[in-house]
Amino acid sequence: FFNYSFVDLRCFGFVRMRLTWRGSLLLRPPPTGFRFVLAAGKKDLIDLPVLVEDELEEQFVRGSGPGGQATNKTSNCVVLKHIPTGIVVKCHQTRSVDINRKRAREIMREKLDVAYKGELSEVVTKKKESVLRKQEKRRKANENLERKRLFKEALAADSKPGNDTV
Repeated sequence: FFNYSFVDLRCFGFVRMRLTWRGSLLLRPPPTGFRFVLAAGKKDLIDLPVLVEDELEEQFVRGSGPGGQATNKTSNCVVLKHIPTGIVVKCHQTRSVDINRKRAREIMREKLDVAYKGELSEVVTKKKESVLRKQEKRRKANENLERKRLFKEALAADSKPGNDTV
């Protein structure tokens, strides 16, 4: 059984095919010649603390933001408070109370993981890895732009009529 939900097949940095995992069965066989990059979502966060419902205080309040009457008159915003730590999570991502309750608990688990483990938490380490990958990608892009600029300058210098090198 796999912890990740999908696999991106990347070739030269572009997604060529997205495969979905169902248990241990792959729906489409991978083509030959592609380099595999496993891309995982939040389903990989397995070491998060378990929530005890007795330690939670849940309220349903009216939401705010775009959506008009459907948002402003219904109490589908979930406010979840962890009593021992005092951490409060407010979730109003969808119009469904059940989905908001589920998402609020996911967010609460992540926040408790950060509160308990600090820098060693899974959420923080994944965020740091993501930031490092982004910085590396940016650095490579800047290097390529610099190389292109220097190449264009060299071409322009070679194509000037005064440069006769024999």
